[in-house]
Amino acid sequence: MKQTERISQMESLFDKSNEVIRQLQQAVDDFYALQPVISKLENYYKTDWHTDFEADEEGKLPTELKRGVLSEDGLWDLLEEYQRLKECFEESE
Repeated sequence: MKQTERISQMESLFDKSNEVIRQLQQAVDDFYALQPVISKLENYYKTDWHTDFEADEEGKLPTELKRGVLSEDGLWDLLEEYQRLKECFEESE
């Protein structure tokens, strides 16, 4: 492999690595910024969620209302996954 080819190949790898690291850093920043949102969802799950879930089960909510948050496992799984990832980040610090 010629020197210029090698340098071009390494430059391409360098650019790709920089982009992935930049994207990962942005994702980590976004993840930490999510804490207030997660807190609201946790509070909702501990308070009004069960009432809203029952209303949905009884057909009292409009059918066109988007309500993925009321799926039996959706919100719970999201909160658990957030906690798992948060613990992973804390362990790596």
